[in-house]
Amino acid sequence: MSAISKTNLFAASGPKPPALEQRHFLINGKLENWDGPFHKVYSPIRDEQGQETYLGSYPVVTRKESLAVLAAASEAHNLGQGIWPTMPVSERIAAVERFTHAMVKQRDRVIELLMWEIGKSLADSTKEFDRTVQYIRDTIDAVKQLDRASSRFLIEDGIVAQVRRAPFGVVLCMGPFNYPLNETFTLLIPALIMGNCIIMKPPKLGVLLHEPLLEAFRDSFPPGVVNTIYGDGEEVVGPVISSGKVDVLAFIGSSKIANQLKRQHPRAHRLRCVLGLDAKNAAIVLPEADFDTAIPEIITGCLSFNGQRCTALKIIFVHASRVEEFVEKLGVAVDQLQVGLPWDKGVAITPLPEPGKPARLKALVDDAIAKGATVTNKLGAQITASVFTPAVVYPVTSEMALYKEEQFGPIIPVVAYETIDTPIRYVVDSDYGQQVSIFGKDPKQIAKLIDPLVNQVCRVNLNSQCQRGPDSFPFTGRKDSAEGTLSVSDALRVFSIRTLVAAKQTELNKSILTEILREHRSNFLSTDFIL
Repeated sequence: MSAISKTNLFAASGPKPPALEQRHFLINGKLENWDGPFHKVYSPIRDEQGQETYLGSYPVVTRKESLAVLAAASEAHNLGQGIWPTMPVSERIAAVERFTHAMVKQRDRVIELLMWEIGKSLADSTKEFDRTVQYIRDTIDAVKQLDRASSRFLIEDGIVAQVRRAPFGVVLCMGPFNYPLNETFTLLIPALIMGNCIIMKPPKLGVLLHEPLLEAFRDSFPPGVVNTIYGDGEEVVGPVISSGKVDVLAFIGSSKIANQLKRQHPRAHRLRCVLGLDAKNAAIVLPEADFDTAIPEIITGCLSFNGQRCTALKIIFVHASRVEEFVEKLGVAVDQLQVGLPWDKGVAITPLPEPGKPARLKALVDDAIAKGATVTNKLGAQITASVFTPAVVYPVTSEMALYKEEQFGPIIPVVAYETIDTPIRYVVDSDYGQQVSIFGKDPKQIAKLIDPLVNQVCRVNLNSQCQRGPDSFPFTGRKDSAEGTLSVSDALRVFSIRTLVAAKQTELNKSILTEILREHRSNFLSTDFIL
């Protein structure tokens, strides 16, 4: 990789989408026209003059519209009596399948907007869309399996019962900017298919890419089942939460914002929360680790999508006996990464979407330098417009902000340790407890680490980066990192609650149950089997 130049970071041409002027929001089965203020959207990708690229605009609705959206969702739920929550599971599945079919038709448009709105590479944008579609299909399969298991009756102590899962009600769904499609939908889809009614607020970055899907939502689901709001969180989210009519908060973002939202609900014990929050995932490189394995995994773990992932590796502990060798090899490998535009072949580092983010990253690096660290790779911490080249920072100590703060960007802090107690104590003392990675060869040493670490984090990765997938695996965290578990099957459970119909085995009750089942008088109480 050569030094940054304007030729590879400023777009004289490229797959720029036409400006998307969104003039509506989805409410009660209609795309309601909006004639109020709009938020202008600019891409982190600059034009050949270095100016921001205009992408379009979206509505900035007010408290009035957000409460109207809430009313639409509440009416669609209708205290559990609405069409959607009482609909047979097979029909809800059919509706989600219709939506998926319509969504796939917008694939190229959404991928294009992912690149331009948040600077995600073409390969990663394509992967995000395709993975989301696969997640929906896997969710449908999981719902079918869940329904099959629930179609039988249980008999215990003279009582016959059927246990199924029922929705909670109204779900406020708020995804993150780094995976604005995938992680929004890993909340929205399981909540939806289990019979809940949705209010979706897209993240502040990555809003326009949802616009091509609004008609699919409108046409696939009954009125009020899926609704959208846009604008300032305090203006549009606060009133919705403080109304007390939201049953589930599904949010991926910072723990600070999650705490603020939870406190606004007037009935805290009635608000279910499904949260994916902060993380400061550590890698522990043992003395005998194979650097040929560890370094590529650590680079991918630290720098995929510029390190803007909650599952990213955000601090690396390396044994003092090998840390100098590690830092040198890591720096050489990092400097070979290609910096460029999202559609450039082989690109690894792209423009950052958050305004002012390069300056904030530089401040973290400067703080570390002032306290004794250096940027060890030649091309690290260079800024051109919205691009920040990845920086290997060493030695990082506990006095530096990088030691505890989640950088959420392309900085790799390296800490030298003498005894294994140092990284273990770091994980134990951390406010976060999502994942950790261990790199080494000694089964005895690794086993000694696994046992204490599984009680601090929710996933221990051996000789591999931290990651969410496969989506069939549980994805959650301890401490301030998460609330609830998200995987294909677990998500269905967190957005629903077990409920049952039970009766003593009297002749009258047997007769009642038999007629209900034979005449298909109930959608809940049923022995129908979904193939």
